[in-house]
Amino acid sequence: MSSSFFFLSFLFLLTLSSAAKPPPSLTTTATPVIQQACKATNFSQQCESTLSQAKLPPNPTSLELIQAAMAASSSNLDTALTKIQSLLDASTDSKNRSVAATICLEVLQNSNYRISLANASLPSGKIKDARAWLSAALAYTYDCSNVLKYVNDTKQVAETMSFVNSIYNLNSNALSLSFNYDAFGNDIASWKLPKTERDGFWEKLESGGESKAITGIPDKSVADVTVCKGGDSGCLKTIQEAVNKAPDNDGKGKKFVIYIKEGVYEETVKVPLEKRNVVFLGDGMGKTVITGSANAGQLGVSTYTSATVAIVGDGFMAKDLTFQNTAPSHQAVAFKSDSDLSIIENCEFLGNQDTLLPQSLRQFYKSCYIQGNIDYIFGNSASVFQDCKILVRPRQDENPEKGASNTITAHGRTDPAQATGFVFHNCLINGTEEYLALYHSNPNVHKSFLGRPWKLYSRTVFINCQLDEIVTPKGWSPWTEAPLKTLYYGEFGNSGPGSDLSQRVPWSSKIPSEHVLEYSAQNFIQGNTWIPSSLLSSKFDKSN
Repeated sequence: MSSSFFFLSFLFLLTLSSAAKPPPSLTTTATPVIQQACKATNFSQQCESTLSQAKLPPNPTSLELIQAAMAASSSNLDTALTKIQSLLDASTDSKNRSVAATICLEVLQNSNYRISLANASLPSGKIKDARAWLSAALAYTYDCSNVLKYVNDTKQVAETMSFVNSIYNLNSNALSLSFNYDAFGNDIASWKLPKTERDGFWEKLESGGESKAITGIPDKSVADVTVCKGGDSGCLKTIQEAVNKAPDNDGKGKKFVIYIKEGVYEETVKVPLEKRNVVFLGDGMGKTVITGSANAGQLGVSTYTSATVAIVGDGFMAKDLTFQNTAPSHQAVAFKSDSDLSIIENCEFLGNQDTLLPQSLRQFYKSCYIQGNIDYIFGNSASVFQDCKILVRPRQDENPEKGASNTITAHGRTDPAQATGFVFHNCLINGTEEYLALYHSNPNVHKSFLGRPWKLYSRTVFINCQLDEIVTPKGWSPWTEAPLKTLYYGEFGNSGPGSDLSQRVPWSSKIPSEHVLEYSAQNFIQGNTWIPSSLLSSKFDKSN
C-alpha cells in the first residue's frame, strides 16, 4: 500500500467527523476549485456546502474532493440508520411501516458498506469498481425513500424520509464527481454534468485484452454441504440451513458450494451480505426447484420482500436449477440479487409480474430461461444476459384471451452517472407455447414490448438477438412522459420478424456500430476481471 493511500484514508476518516448532521447548510462560501468541481453535480449548492465544511487542504486533489463527498454521505447515513431504528421501534402498531423500516435498515447499511469499498478502491485506481459501488449506494438510498413514501402516515416518517432524500443528493454528488474523474481525470476544469448516450456521450472502452485465467463455477463433487428432500443420508433439510453454515466475511475468496439435490423446495432463502462467494448447484432446470408464492398483495409484503430467493452477499454463483414464484398476480419476485460480480448459468426463472430482480451491482446471466409477463426483468443493476431464452407467458387471469400489453424489461436507473443498465446479447425473445397460441388467435390484442422506462434514465439494449413476431413493431412502451427524453433504449444487429426498426418509437435508438462494443460483458461490467473466458462470448459482431 502506498503512502497516498494512508493519507487519503486518514482524510476520509477526518472528514467524517466534520460532515454535518443533519446535512450541511447551504450558505458556506466555496473556494474556486470546489465551485468548479461542483458544477459537475446535480445538486451543486449542496455539493459546495458539503465540501466547504470538510477539512480539505487549500488546493485539494480530485481524489480528496471525491473522498470528502463520500465521507459526508457516510456520516449522514449513520445518522439516518439511528432515525430508521427509532422509526422501527415506534411502528409496532403498523405491519407495513415496520416492514418499510426494516427494508431501510438493510439497504442503508448496504449503502454505507458500498461507500466504504469505493473509498478504499479509489487510491489504487479502481475507478470502475468505485463507480459500481457508488451507483449501488445511490440506488439503496432511493429504495429506502421509496418504501417510506408508501407508509408516510406519521410526522416521524415524513421527517425521516426528508432526511434520507437529502442523503440521496449527497450520494448523487459523490457519484457525479467519480463519473467525471473517470471520464476526465484530474482536469477539473473539464468536469461537467454527467451525460449519457442519449446526449451523445460514449464512455471509453476498457483495455483489458483477453480474459484472465479465472476459476469458473465449481462442480458439485466439491460441495461443502448437500441439501436433499427429507434430510436423508446426512443431507441438510433446507437450503437456508445450508446457507447459514457458510462462513461470515470470508476475505480469502474461497467458494462455499451448496449442492441442492433434485426436488421441489418450498422455502424462502436469503444469502446475507456477510455470506460471500456462496454457490448453488442443482441437478438441472425443472429438477431442482426453489419455489414460493409471496406477493405484494399480501399484508406486510412488498415487492422487495416477496422474493423466493434473495441474494446480498457478493460473488454469488448458481447453476442448473429453477427459481420460482407461483403468485398469479401482483408483484411477485422469484429471484432478487444485490450481489456484485455474480454469475448465473443455466438457470430458470419462473413467475408472472416482476419475476427477476437484478437489483444492483454487476451480474452476468448465461444460457438462462426467464419467463413472465409484466416488467419481469427489472431493477437498477448492470446486468448482461447472454444466450438466454426470454419468454412471455399468458396473464394468469380469468380471460387471458381478451389480450394485454406485456413488457419484458423495466430498468430503474435514476441518475445519469449510475453505471447501470440491462444488456441482452444473442438472446431469444419469444412466447411460451400457451402464449403463442393466444397471440396467433388474435395478434391485435396481444402486444409484447421490449421494455418500458421504470425510472428517468432507464437503459436497456438488445444486440444480436432473435426477436420473434410477438414483439410489437413499436418495440418499446412509455411509462410516463418524462423518461422519454432521458432514457437510452438501443438495438443493434437483431434478427427475426420483431427486429424491424422502421416503426420503432422515436425515442429508441439504433446503436452506432462504432460503439456497440461498449456493451460487451468485458467492457460494460468489466467481465475480463471476474468472468471465466469460457463463458464470455467471442462473437460480439459489430458489422451490421
